[in-house]
Amino acid sequence: MRLSQKTRNLLVLAASLSIAACSAPQASDKAGGSTGADATGHTEEQKRNLANFDDLDFRVYSGQKWDEFNKSHAEDILVHYPDGSTTTGIADHLVKLKPQFAFAPDTRIAEHPIKLADGKYTAVQGIMTGTFTKPMDLGGGKALQPTGKKFVLPMMTVGRWENGLMKEEWLFWDNASFMTQIGAT
Repeated sequence: MRLSQKTRNLLVLAASLSIAACSAPQASDKAGGSTGADATGHTEEQKRNLANFDDLDFRVYSGQKWDEFNKSHAEDILVHYPDGSTTTGIADHLVKLKPQFAFAPDTRIAEHPIKLADGKYTAVQGIMTGTFTKPMDLGGGKALQPTGKKFVLPMMTVGRWENGLMKEEWLFWDNASFMTQIGAT
């Protein structure tokens, strides 16, 4: 699939903001708080998409309400991960998400410091937190033993929306920073 110049520009902007947000203090929008979207000039559709994304991260993902992903994700969603892999469909996307809770059951996202919308796209920075308290399955019968270390991981999600659902999603986070924080390197 060939990306338009506008899409490429939005992805570059999202990645740049993610990097900047990792090192600069931001005014936070806590779960359940006001987004101030009325002052942004966003369309009603963009406001609904951003609110839907807040609910996805703060309540659905953090609460492991996997059966509610269809409220924010199209059934055939295409998801791009930081390692370059992709999945198609909610079921395959959840296969990639659920293991996070196996080794860090307290994983949650409770903050969206940056929220942008442009046309059919949103870009949202989330702050993921948790504690490495259970073995991490590495496959092939191998596991990384828990260190009890906490992590605070800035991440960025760019979503392309159709009819109130994400049809395509790009996820960005720093795996090296994550592994260092949990004591795996």
